Amino acid sequence: MNPLTKSTTSVPIGPQAAARRSRPQVLLRKYGWSLAFLLPAAAIFLLFLWLPIMKGFVYSFYSIDFVNGNKFTGLDNYRTVLADPDVRIAIKNTLYYMFLCLIIGFWVPIVFAIAISEIKRFQGVFRVAAYLPNVIPVVVLYGLWRWLYDPVGPINASITSLWGGEGISFLSDTSWSMISLVFMETWQQFGSAMLLYLAAVLSIPRDWYEAAEIDGAGIWQRIRHITLPSLRSLILLMLVLQIIGTSQAYQSQLALLDGGPMNATLTYALLIVKYATTRLDMGTASAMGVLMFLVLGVLAMLHFRLDRKGGDAA
Repeated sequence: MNPLTKSTTSVPIGPQAAARRSRPQVLLRKYGWSLAFLLPAAAIFLLFLWLPIMKGFVYSFYSIDFVNGNKFTGLDNYRTVLADPDVRIAIKNTLYYMFLCLIIGFWVPIVFAIAISEIKRFQGVFRVAAYLPNVIPVVVLYGLWRWLYDPVGPINASITSLWGGEGISFLSDTSWSMISLVFMETWQQFGSAMLLYLAAVLSIPRDWYEAAEIDGAGIWQRIRHITLPSLRSLILLMLVLQIIGTSQAYQSQLALLDGGPMNATLTYALLIVKYATTRLDMGTASAMGVLMFLVLGVLAMLHFRLDRKGGDAA
């Protein structure tokens, strides 16, 4: 057979196959710069977030000793967590703190956002005034409120001058210490949440309010039937974020009272810090962190499930 006329089994590459083969190159050419800009952020996210999370899972099964080396202990760290009475106290205090933040602080930014949206003049001034406490450095904040809560401070002076009797031991009384921290943090942090609610309120079509006014609806009826239903998804999201945030609270409890008086402000996250830094028991601290991670993960998945149902219903 003539080699020039010899048949071959190779199949020529058609235009569709060539297009499929060149598709990764097209995508790389199209999104290459975007991926290049995303890579540093993704690397930082992986290095400083997910790597510590995974190492925390691993360390929860070890007795951490930086001198003699780590020793595998199985579930001993988790048994220590479940047997420690301070853990039960910390869980109770954390739930109490979350409850106080919900009934005292959660509705404050919503109320301020709706009130500011109804103001016709100097609205920008009120926005800035409401957000100003959020920019105060925490060192100044704690010093300011320690002075305000002092037994001879301005709050107690006002109480005794108006109602007489003795003042309130805001920071040394176990009944008032956690409530005092919640009031302080609500005053300082409600401004950022208020701006989010205010943006959502201002995005509601004004035609709805005008139609309600023509129908004779008052301000409370407009808020009840237009504003609050329009904010439902945002309120649910902020509720979940607040639950997650307040469950990890420890900064003010540590800076002002170090968990006192008599462990009245000892939160779960603060106990983790104490296990890691004071007791130098990194394995038990990791086990506590893993348990918190699992609980908060369940809450996040519950939120996504509820939000999806709400979107499908809408």
